[in-house]
Amino acid sequence: MRRPPLLLAFGALALAASACAPAESPAANPTGTVSATASLNCAKEALPVKNPGKLTIGTDKPAYEPWFKKDDPTNGEGFESAVAYAVAERLGFTKDEVTWTVVPFDSSFAPGPKQFDFDINQISITEERKKAVDFSQGYYTVKQAVVALEGSKFAAATSLADLKDAKFGVQAGTTALQAVQQVIQPNTEPSVFNQQIDAINALKNKQIDVIVVDLPTAFYVTAAQVEGSKIVGQFASSSDAPEEFGLLFEKGSPLVPCVDQALSELKASGELAAIEQRWLTGAAGAPELK
Repeated sequence: MRRPPLLLAFGALALAASACAPAESPAANPTGTVSATASLNCAKEALPVKNPGKLTIGTDKPAYEPWFKKDDPTNGEGFESAVAYAVAERLGFTKDEVTWTVVPFDSSFAPGPKQFDFDINQISITEERKKAVDFSQGYYTVKQAVVALEGSKFAAATSLADLKDAKFGVQAGTTALQAVQQVIQPNTEPSVFNQQIDAINALKNKQIDVIVVDLPTAFYVTAAQVEGSKIVGQFASSSDAPEEFGLLFEKGSPLVPCVDQALSELKASGELAAIEQRWLTGAAGAPELK
């Protein structure tokens, strides 16, 4: 007998609800609540990746130290390369099953579909960016740092107020730019460069007084990129919650919960802390600017 359309629809909904119901039973969970991971299927074959059997990861080029080594994300060296492969392993992918693709920094958080499963490129989690893309939980808590040439007027600054008259250089689209504008609030608008290396070269050529980058990058700038430079100090990018880097996803990506689970496991096991200890220099020699 043919059922009325309403009964058919009701039956289909009931079947769908039954199919999607978590395996955990009330008997196994006396409170009657279902844990967030009870129905999460993060088996490799079930992951909604762009290319079956492959994990596609995006980052910029050049890929700077200490986040990557030798401008080669595929070698597993440098903090972010190591984090990416650790997440991939937790998701069930071998190193050979990870594919890298070049994504310019400011393009990563632009609206629209993505060609990667996630992007890792020192991208700070912000409410503005979350309107266009999704983020994982944070994998690194970061502070900004001020770099100047030794012997220059602002190299001896001991407070943010001492930097008010400095001419700043920052990369476009970064939270460093926001930090300069909102926290330091210099008397002169900062010079904004499309690429970080352009800001670094401007400092070398004394076209600007200081640059602002994240602290680990500042250590690399002073050690390897700008001879005769020093870290003036570090500062928080805002007075609100700490700034964190997150893995970036296409808006609405169903992969986020499984990556969050992988990051939680890396934190709980101590592996993420060990990766940070290995690849990122500590904050010694970078006084706090207030």
